[in-house]
Amino acid sequence: MRLLKLATCNLNQWAMDFDCNLKHIKESIVLAKEAGAVIRLGPELEITGYGCEDHFLELDTVTHAWECLKEILLSDLTDGILCSIGMPVIKGSERYNCQVFCFNRKIVMIRPKMFLANDGNYRELRWFTTWKQKDQLEEFLLPPEISEALSQKSVPFGYGYIQFLDTAVAAEICEELFTPIPPHTELALNGVEVFLNASGSHHQLRKLDIRLRAFIGATHTRGGVYMYSNHQGCDGGRLYYDGCCCVVVNGEVVAQGSQFSLKDVEVVVAQADLDAVASLRGSISSFQEQASCKTRVSSVAVPYKICQSFDLKILLSSPQKIMYHSPEEEIAFGPGCWLWDYLRRSGASGFLLPLSGGADSSSVAAIVGCMCQLVVKEIANGDEKVKADAIRIGNYTDGQFPTDSKEFAKRIFYTVYMGSENSSEATKMRAKVLAEEIGSWHLDVCIDGVVSSLLSLFQTLTGKRPRYKVDGGSNIENLGLQNIQARIRMVLAFMLASLLPWVHNKKGFYLVLGSSNVDEALRGYLTKYDCSAADINPIGSISKQDLRIFLRWAANHLGYSSLAEIEAAPPTAELEPIRSNYTQLDEVDMGMTYEELSVYGRLRKISRCGPVTMFKNLCYKWGARLTPSEVAEKVKHFFKYYSINRHKMTVLTPSYHAESYSPEDNRFDLRQFLYNARWPFQFRKIDELVEKLDGDRVAFKESGDLKNGDGMGVVAAASSDPKSGL
Repeated sequence: MRLLKLATCNLNQWAMDFDCNLKHIKESIVLAKEAGAVIRLGPELEITGYGCEDHFLELDTVTHAWECLKEILLSDLTDGILCSIGMPVIKGSERYNCQVFCFNRKIVMIRPKMFLANDGNYRELRWFTTWKQKDQLEEFLLPPEISEALSQKSVPFGYGYIQFLDTAVAAEICEELFTPIPPHTELALNGVEVFLNASGSHHQLRKLDIRLRAFIGATHTRGGVYMYSNHQGCDGGRLYYDGCCCVVVNGEVVAQGSQFSLKDVEVVVAQADLDAVASLRGSISSFQEQASCKTRVSSVAVPYKICQSFDLKILLSSPQKIMYHSPEEEIAFGPGCWLWDYLRRSGASGFLLPLSGGADSSSVAAIVGCMCQLVVKEIANGDEKVKADAIRIGNYTDGQFPTDSKEFAKRIFYTVYMGSENSSEATKMRAKVLAEEIGSWHLDVCIDGVVSSLLSLFQTLTGKRPRYKVDGGSNIENLGLQNIQARIRMVLAFMLASLLPWVHNKKGFYLVLGSSNVDEALRGYLTKYDCSAADINPIGSISKQDLRIFLRWAANHLGYSSLAEIEAAPPTAELEPIRSNYTQLDEVDMGMTYEELSVYGRLRKISRCGPVTMFKNLCYKWGARLTPSEVAEKVKHFFKYYSINRHKMTVLTPSYHAESYSPEDNRFDLRQFLYNARWPFQFRKIDELVEKLDGDRVAFKESGDLKNGDGMGVVAAASSDPKSGL
């Protein structure tokens, strides 16, 4: 037997904080060595942090990375252990995203990334170049100060693997795994048994299974040990890197780290038998045949053995059940951990949330409550770093620290109900009860006086006073009156966030939390610079449907039972007067349901549908209950208001990224914000299709092929369930 002990890790790095990142790297190597590991894998670009973005264009960033690596190599950290460390490297005039292999205080090889992530949230081609010379390794001259310190002039650079005396090891960096022909296929045929995947992968709801299936598939039919390392936490932007470092052997997960955690460093260790890899490969005839005529990949020889022989004192890692979180848990823990990182790193003393008693703001409150529970739990588990941060943020003295989540929430979380004459007693009471359950410092403010003062000022200036629609006013007046209330709430929220800490003799400031969801952003169903305008928003990329599921879950699992009643209430902005014959409802205002919005969002972004293609898809999807004309009207209505309101995305509050159809304009969904909202060419094409489909429908009916209740006949047959997936 060839027994190999491996260590991979989740690191909570912070872009451009080299001291913080170096500390975590060192700690992970120490923990790996203490566990007896001989290979340590860290995340992609771990020295700099993954999210440096245009800072990668600065020579300082690369220079500082080398300085940190030098500090690691001049110590005994790499003695007896192969460390794969991620950093940017400049070769000639090109900048590469690299894994640097270090062993026994020397750099063994530098492996540049060959396929860069360049879609969605990723823009790697903006900062890095792909490595294209696959046929051979090249000589890389180390920077003079590094060369002098290490007494090493050059190092092999390029695509290849490291050949030890008893096994072969190679890197496959993040995106490379997901390419049509990933490097591990060729490397496996060349005898590589251990694959090291350093990644910078962010959380997205229901995404983890895709990632794990890729690791499993990489070694299931060709054998091998697949190691995966990832960042974990908020490194300075909208993304939460969701860890889940793991080790897979011959298609089975034998070690898995946490997906969501407040820890800065988590090391996962596994013991693998490489003879099991050789045995599996030897049993697959097709593998043997392809290996016999493989394309040769260059290698670097390292004359050391890193495996151990058979020893009963050494326990092999066994296959284990993969740990998945439900979407409700992902909504609680992902944004909760992201908020904690943002809070402790921003210098703020807490959060302030305008709490309306509705589903969205209540979801944000519940997530903050979950964060407080996670902090108290981690302190109870002995995490001194979390404890120190909590003591500082909560302003504890005399050796005290958080032991109760409600008490901790009271110190760091303000909630404010900003009621008006249009608000109901029901939402006021729901906000109050939820605040008590979470433990926040709750305020109840009436904004009618401020609204009245502004309207009086307007009347003085213009001689006119606007009225609500239910009182005989126009749509323009009605909208203007709603916007005044919404914007006053934003101004009041920021004023309270900056001054309430002073009122209560606390240090610092509070971060204002937003609470608009992804569907409302997509439709533009929000007032520009209202309470959706905040410092950060933990639910801005989560759908209304997922939030409602989360509320039901949180009512039971977080102990906030009032959330069940909040979830059951129909969504309303409460910006118009309540009358016996009229109550404002979100879905009526929007002219579409939240369920329909999710469908439009996924077709627009994920399926890349313009108006015409969306119409065609929805004819199949909704054909059993809607005519082509009705489908056309819905599509036109959506695109009209989507395009009219697209400008609001340019000032959308920075939001936790959780959903693949987010319309967030700054990083993820790059489109114009001034549209011809009539879409004349596209809508004309839809009208032509409707006319043709209606003609076909009449022809079918006259021929007797279209039975009563069959909807669109042949078209509808593709999907008779209006709720079915795409």
